[in-house]
Amino acid sequence: MKTVILAGGLGTRLSEYTKTIPKPMVAIRGKPILIHIMEQYAKYGFKEFIIALGYKGHIIQKYFSQKNYEKKGWKVDLVKTGKNTMTGGRLKRLKKHLRNESFMLTYGDGLSNVNLKKLLKFHKSQKKIITVTAVRPPARFGALKLKGKYVSYFKEKSQMDEGWINGGFFVIEPKFLNLIKNDNTFLEREPLERATKIKQLVAYKHDSFWQCMDTIKDKEKLEEVLKKKLYNF
Repeated sequence: MKTVILAGGLGTRLSEYTKTIPKPMVAIRGKPILIHIMEQYAKYGFKEFIIALGYKGHIIQKYFSQKNYEKKGWKVDLVKTGKNTMTGGRLKRLKKHLRNESFMLTYGDGLSNVNLKKLLKFHKSQKKIITVTAVRPPARFGALKLKGKYVSYFKEKSQMDEGWINGGFFVIEPKFLNLIKNDNTFLEREPLERATKIKQLVAYKHDSFWQCMDTIKDKEKLEEVLKKKLYNF
């Protein structure tokens, strides 16, 4: 089964790095986050990758030209999907590379210890066109509930107080691509909203580690997690 990684965005909120390199090439513990993501998939036996390139894609191409990942049994296809193409449009452009088969999809800027084999098993059991991994984001603030001037509930930065969000790590059937209109389509808008309306989007709940890398603070958190080996990667 192929795994698509969206690696073409501008990464403007991490501009300290992305002025010169694409966000998936930002290093965590001396290695691009893109490679950490690929290693997690490979660990579960998913070793065929399609990387959707965009902004500064030539840097990713150069990196892979200097590395021999065939020794790891990886097959890596680097596909230019346009500098200004949106997430849905990038996926649509890969249609001919997906051979009308089920595939995995994730973003090039987040790590999780989600069990990818269990995710795939869940997807198959549901018989829908797309499964999204639902996660609870790390809380940024403590939670308060008030009753008049009194605090009736206080909880300091509890992850469980947050709602479920899109954590990436999708499993997708090729029919889903028909819901994507063109290059200007955001995956997270019309296609997923449409799949929801026709009851073809299901969620696999993951309540362990998940962390995106949108800011310097996020990067530092990932550095800490990998340094201390707090989760199973």
